[in-house]
Amino acid sequence: MLDKIASLAQKLSPGLRQVLSNMGWLFVSKVIELGLSLVVGIWVTRYLGPTQLGTLTYAMTFVGMFRFASLQALKSLVVRDIARSPTSKNETLGTTFALQFAGGLITLLAAVGTIYWLQPNEPLTHWLVGIIAAGTLFNAFNTIDFWFQSQIQSKYTVVARNSAYVFMAAIRIGLIQLQAPLITFAWARLAEMMLGTIGLVIVYQSRGNHIQAWRASWQRAKELLQEGWLLVAAGVAIYIYADIDQLMLGSMLADKSELGFYAATVKISRLLDFFPMVLASSILPKLTAIKEKSHEDYLDKLQVYFDISTLIWLAGAIPISLFSHYIVQILYGADFAAAGTLLSVYIWSQFNSCLGVARGTILTIERKLKFNLILTTMGAIVNLILNFLLIPKYGAMGATVATIITYLIVIILINFLIKELRFVGSLIINSMNLYAAISRIKKELQ
Repeated sequence: MLDKIASLAQKLSPGLRQVLSNMGWLFVSKVIELGLSLVVGIWVTRYLGPTQLGTLTYAMTFVGMFRFASLQALKSLVVRDIARSPTSKNETLGTTFALQFAGGLITLLAAVGTIYWLQPNEPLTHWLVGIIAAGTLFNAFNTIDFWFQSQIQSKYTVVARNSAYVFMAAIRIGLIQLQAPLITFAWARLAEMMLGTIGLVIVYQSRGNHIQAWRASWQRAKELLQEGWLLVAAGVAIYIYADIDQLMLGSMLADKSELGFYAATVKISRLLDFFPMVLASSILPKLTAIKEKSHEDYLDKLQVYFDISTLIWLAGAIPISLFSHYIVQILYGADFAAAGTLLSVYIWSQFNSCLGVARGTILTIERKLKFNLILTTMGAIVNLILNFLLIPKYGAMGATVATIITYLIVIILINFLIKELRFVGSLIINSMNLYAAISRIKKELQ
């Protein structure tokens, strides 16, 4: 068996082998995270219960409202630019680090100040928001990950981050055994980010790179912001149409348990997000290079990319929808039984992750980022309106229906209304022919 696998690998081009290797490392990383989430994360959820989970989720979602300032949206630009011009890496990395650290500080101050103003009599919420927001300062060190992604060498960041993740998973188990209060789990989240940062720095330095060589350039910062402001602005809209439902559930309904049920549903669904993210991060540099050489080959590769994305969506949505009540019962217990019906519906919204990430990759490669802002702004408006109308009457199920309708409009239907994006709509429709999609994938692997 191993001989056959080795023989097949030798038939692949060096570039494809590199992409598959990188995907393998990212896949292993996410499998480890998934495994621990299914054990430790679910254990924590059971321990906290619907109400405390809802409170923690509200704080995390509240901080997310300001996280756009941390400029994580610049990642695709940085990865692309380093892949194109490796000699400019120190200037690009140094500038990116400076921008993201400043953005993290703004996020921290804005989140803490706003929650004090809105809820002056909720000290626990104040602390939760402050601790979670402090973690955005460490996001600046994700710049190191951008470098490894540009070189298709994610295995190094996998080792660094997973070490921190595994260690803190053990700490969380200890907190449960000690019957620790809710706030300690927020501190554990911050500690995990700190340890992950230390690991990234060690790995980067050990590979012969030097953070001391980074240099921030005002000119480079202006270039990144001039092109990336569309991504940042789109990030605000993305938050509104992707996560505002949880913030509105926590704000519009006095009982935080409803948000707890919804959050548990979202947690299960988003466990599947790593598949399209792994695929996108591995394929972006190669698609960029292919486009420069052959437009026809580029379009063929895009179709296969969407074929794989559609199959990933269906492979997850169908079984989870059918067995949602059993899954919730097994994972979370009787206290979360109400989340079973929510999950059976919500899981179908995963086409947003699979097909949306694929479209985002195309927009980055083709420098059509302006459409990100247009699409997500429309989605944000639709989601706000639908949640405002549906949540008061239908609670978490209203938020679920609002999410699916919003994603359907933004990810699929809108492509056919914009001339420059009609080919994306065609890629999506073609990928729905599963027989043809599987045939194209098999041909690509031969």
